[in-house]
Amino acid sequence: MNLYPVQLRIAEPASLLIEWSDGRTQQFPLAELRDLCPCASCREKRKPAGSQPAALLPVLTPAETLPLGLVSMKPVGNYAYSIAFSDGHDTGIYTFEYLRELGHEVLRDEQEAAGSGE
Repeated sequence: MNLYPVQLRIAEPASLLIEWSDGRTQQFPLAELRDLCPCASCREKRKPAGSQPAALLPVLTPAETLPLGLVSMKPVGNYAYSIAFSDGHDTGIYTFEYLRELGHEVLRDEQEAAGSGE
């Protein structure tokens, strides 16, 4: 069974809701999506440091000091989304399968509350 998103929406606080073709709805905190970006450079950064010394004080761009937001979410074929974040990062391609693994199940009551803005 090929699962695919049927609805996408932003919910507070700073999270994405995806309703899937099987009726499930999942929530994705934006910071978590960003931290688990599947692009090559982010995967490399998540690897253990090994013999490289850790940076004591990383230098942040002005965009990285602001609250994280979702700038765009563009389909990639029929299998993924390319997500651009407000910190300027936009190289991650999130397959539907990967998104299903990352998502947190939303119960019907929670889904209705998120949709009504409560």
